Amino acid sequence: MVISYYGLGMVKVVQGDTTIAFNPIGETKDYKSINFGSDIALVSVNDPHYNGIDHMSRGDRVPFVVDGPGEYEVSGIFVRGLGTRGPREKINTIYSLVLDEIRLAHLGALTEPLTPETVEKLGVVDVLFVPVGGGGTLEAKQAAKMVTTLNPKIVIPVDYDDDKMLHAFLKEVGSENGKPVESLTIRRKDVADKETVVVVIQSN
Repeated sequence: MVISYYGLGMVKVVQGDTTIAFNPIGETKDYKSINFGSDIALVSVNDPHYNGIDHMSRGDRVPFVVDGPGEYEVSGIFVRGLGTRGPREKINTIYSLVLDEIRLAHLGALTEPLTPETVEKLGVVDVLFVPVGGGGTLEAKQAAKMVTTLNPKIVIPVDYDDDKMLHAFLKEVGSENGKPVESLTIRRKDVADKETVVVVIQSN
């Protein structure tokens, strides 16, 4: 599995022939849209920063779009969307799914702590994408508490505008010395029986 980060909440996950896009960036005055073909596009918030699904088609590859809470099965991949409060009183959807026996969870544009019920529904998390930049999403301390609550094996910070926000989060979780990577390649053995580690992926 190869994981790439594109800024805001946008993450691309490639497993074999399957490509999944979390929160593809749309065309806005502040951010440039990203274009590639995906099989599944998961949209957490109805906002141009998170729902650029028009840019996720290429050739015959047109994504199956999930844009809200519920349970979905796409090509044998089970996706669960859990509704929470998002920025500006919008609904934010947290997504969890399993690829190659690795459990992924993306918190989207989460703005508040999770309820015990939502934590229970998420269950075991191997790889967690957590917003850390404030400005409508979780602040550094809130994001760090989320890591403690969910206890994932790998934490990937997303949705921050500058290094100051990122470093504030890394300081909270005691992980300031790791060097950013261009992308992250993981296998099941990389997450089995390991303690939490934070991996910063450079924005492409």
